Amino acid sequence: MYTSIIRPILFRFDPEKIHYFTFSLIRNLSKIPGVAGLFRSLYLVNDKRLEREFFGLKFRNPVGLAAGFDKNAVLYNELANFGFGFIEIGTVTPKGQEGNPKQRLFRLKEDKGIINRMGFNNEGLEAAIAQLKKNKGQLIIGGNIGKNTQTKPEDYTKDYLECFNALHPYVDYFVLNVSCPNVDSHAKLNDKEYLLELISDVQKANNTFEKQRPILLKIAPDLNDGQLDEIVEIVKETNLDGVIASNTSTDRNDLKTSEERLTEIGNGGLSGQPIKTKSTRVIKYLSDKSEKSFPIIGVGGIHSAEDAIEKLEAGADLLQIYTGFIYEGPRLIKSINKTILKNA
Repeated sequence: MYTSIIRPILFRFDPEKIHYFTFSLIRNLSKIPGVAGLFRSLYLVNDKRLEREFFGLKFRNPVGLAAGFDKNAVLYNELANFGFGFIEIGTVTPKGQEGNPKQRLFRLKEDKGIINRMGFNNEGLEAAIAQLKKNKGQLIIGGNIGKNTQTKPEDYTKDYLECFNALHPYVDYFVLNVSCPNVDSHAKLNDKEYLLELISDVQKANNTFEKQRPILLKIAPDLNDGQLDEIVEIVKETNLDGVIASNTSTDRNDLKTSEERLTEIGNGGLSGQPIKTKSTRVIKYLSDKSEKSFPIIGVGGIHSAEDAIEKLEAGADLLQIYTGFIYEGPRLIKSINKTILKNA
């Protein structure tokens, strides 16, 4: 029903406007008595064999929602009813910011992809915390954190620490987003020496709390083998809890979408089916190179249960979807979990 009726209607309108319309629709529907339970009965797969335990956290199933969908933590309680094992909110920055000028979100229908240059648009720390205080405790919540666009290079770490310290009581794990192609000074955020400094400072802050939170690094799918070797070294040197592979891509090769349309769209991060192979390669490389010494959350181009299994076989321990959720609808989560059980 979603792909044959609902999606064609939604896809007739501006992607960003539809995103917020869908949020309002899900929120309002969930307020109707019995609807949340109906969603759970349709999409939630309850089976102990789906449970996964990594970095001290127990996930009810391995399928999560990637950051970028619920940036301001306004819908995670309702989205939990669609069968996710965990949800990552953000990217959150210390201060609220508008992000890049609109139009900044584009569908590549022929490729089952999306290009975005949102620019970390979010309402800031205080707004996210106000929403997280409403957490019903249905599933694990991750906090994806970043820096404000106007922050000077010497203050990048301060932004991450401000987010980390403020969100610490309200999320179950953290993700340092250093790989989004839509933020300034992308090069510094991927410099090994700076990453070592950032991770060290965040870990020191973590140790000041009675209970520490797992810290993960989100990396780009466009890294070469040498850069991936550096990621493995960084994880080893810092005892980082894990890696999310991967973020969006700047690569535009082998797309069905015309060059004219791509030029019209301009720059931004590409997600969805076009980056499936790149993401899987990164996962396999990290897994093999590290001899599976740290957990990997696999994300990028998961539009079917088969895509999910491919990520798991490459070395992913948990999964996240985003563009696949938009293109395939909530049935995708159930399909992945059912297939995992079938292969168990």
